Amino acid sequence: MIHDLAARALHLLDPEDAHGVTVKALELGLGPRAGADDPILATRVAGLVLPNCVGLAPGFDKNAQVFGPMLAAGFGFVECGTVTPLPQAGNPRPRLFRLTKDEGVINRMGFNNSGLEAFAARLARRGPGVIGANIGANKEAADRIGDYVTGLTRLWGLASSFPITRASPHTPGLRALQTRAALEELLGRLAEARDRLPASGRVPMFLKVAPDLEAGEVEAIVETVIANGLSGIIVSNTTISRPPLRSAQAGESGGLSGAPLKALAQRMMAEFHAAAAGRTVLIGVGGIASGADAYDRVRAGAAAVQLYSAMVFGGPGLVTRIKADLARRLRADGFAQVADAVGVN
Repeated sequence: MIHDLAARALHLLDPEDAHGVTVKALELGLGPRAGADDPILATRVAGLVLPNCVGLAPGFDKNAQVFGPMLAAGFGFVECGTVTPLPQAGNPRPRLFRLTKDEGVINRMGFNNSGLEAFAARLARRGPGVIGANIGANKEAADRIGDYVTGLTRLWGLASSFPITRASPHTPGLRALQTRAALEELLGRLAEARDRLPASGRVPMFLKVAPDLEAGEVEAIVETVIANGLSGIIVSNTTISRPPLRSAQAGESGGLSGAPLKALAQRMMAEFHAAAAGRTVLIGVGGIASGADAYDRVRAGAAAVQLYSAMVFGGPGLVTRIKADLARRLRADGFAQVADAVGVN
């Protein structure tokens, strides 16, 4: 309760300043500590053994500073990043906006991060737990795909998984990687780089997709992911679409996340599940703010889920409440483990 009250007090600050204060507090050991996980939530995703199926999405721990405290807070896995080879300041401020009336967030951060070397040094000191490293490209890179390869190569053996952000609505030129030819080149070059690296460090690679897709793209993405030997797809990134919003900041440009993204992300999960037909793993993210939301996403096809924006409004205790509610719903419907509910819709 104390941590949730503190989180609400941070709303008095600029959103980005509030995030900085939060990260600093976590580094100082002031974060919450969750109890033992309910066994019904334990699962295995693409070979990763998770104590529970609720993970932290990227963007919160951009520089791999607080993955330990976030695991202690109750997340079953943490995705750090997005990290680029060179340090990057990102877009000018303000670039992060709370949509309080809509329980959403708009950001155009621009992959601000301290770079690959600082990120790698922190990962090298990590303890147990599943930590993903979301790799991306520098804004000014002449070879954007080369930046992905650099990230994969440098962090090989340090991360539990490699999520790859296919497109960003707030990094100029990166959405060009949404075309099928560019996607095939990106995943093909990453697969080639992976196959040259030591087999001892081999871990799952996931493609993270935007929800703003046209007819036929879902099927094309699934087939390209499978053809290049990736382990799964994360559905979905923020959206550039704008459903009806009430907040004063609704007109800001950037990627929209949180509650306004939920319906679109849920629909995209169902479409990817139908196209994949059990051939690849799916992870659900976008608008998940309750146990009911998590359960709906699992039933639509997600083997695990992630959240971030909802914590802005629900506080750090949200993950514990989501897990408890999800476990109750699974038992009420007669499931012995969360994996049994995946895709039952």
